[in-house]
Amino acid sequence: MDIYLDTILSFFAQHFWPFVRVGGMFMTMALLSGRSVPVRIKLFAAVAITFGIAPALPPVEYEFDTVSALGMLITAQQVLIGMLLGIFSLMVINTFTLAGQILGMQIGLGFAAMVDPSTGQQVPVLSQFYLLLASLVFLAFDGHLLMIRVVVLSFDAIPIGPQGPDADALYFAANWATHMFAAGMTFALSAVVSILVMSLAFGVMTRAAPQLNIFTIGFPIKLVSGLIILWLTIGNFVRHFDAQWQRGQEGLCFVLGGC
Repeated sequence: MDIYLDTILSFFAQHFWPFVRVGGMFMTMALLSGRSVPVRIKLFAAVAITFGIAPALPPVEYEFDTVSALGMLITAQQVLIGMLLGIFSLMVINTFTLAGQILGMQIGLGFAAMVDPSTGQQVPVLSQFYLLLASLVFLAFDGHLLMIRVVVLSFDAIPIGPQGPDADALYFAANWATHMFAAGMTFALSAVVSILVMSLAFGVMTRAAPQLNIFTIGFPIKLVSGLIILWLTIGNFVRHFDAQWQRGQEGLCFVLGGC
């Protein structure tokens, strides 16, 4: 049985570039992009998904060597496309991480920090709490399965070849980061306004009674009030996450040119 070099190169191209795109998505995808997930698990998952979706992918229409200059350019484009797809899910999760940082600073929990296993950095405890909660809701919404479906659809929208994502898609992804900050502030707005009103009340009390040690009684009151406000607003978390996830899916559809 003769195995020709063209057959080997075709098989390699049909699996290598999809693997690169899937691996690029795992580099920025929520839950998988952090240090807490070992590289071997990411690699094994990318290989398994690649071989699982390869039969359903359109064939590579161009004949080129994977180690040529054009092949290297296409490889870099596949990494960029994968990272572009995965970053939307990461920004949805980071919306609530940002909200937790804002709330932690406002209610006096900014000093309470712990090491985030996904980044290795010190983050506020409240931010880590929202990160874990958002990750669980992401799994409950089958976000990981949707991301696999998106990367499969991307091979029809952006086939493997010299062409890559257009400038509008890259600009849209960069501009979506501003929406992440706005959404995080919106989620934390009710608690921030409540704490601000309380701070103004403490200011009036200090003005009316200068001998009152506002730092002694103000800090515990603000801390307890902030925890009560968080308890009252935590019920809206899933609704806010659903709204953000829907916008994230709209962003993915825009990058793919429609779903």
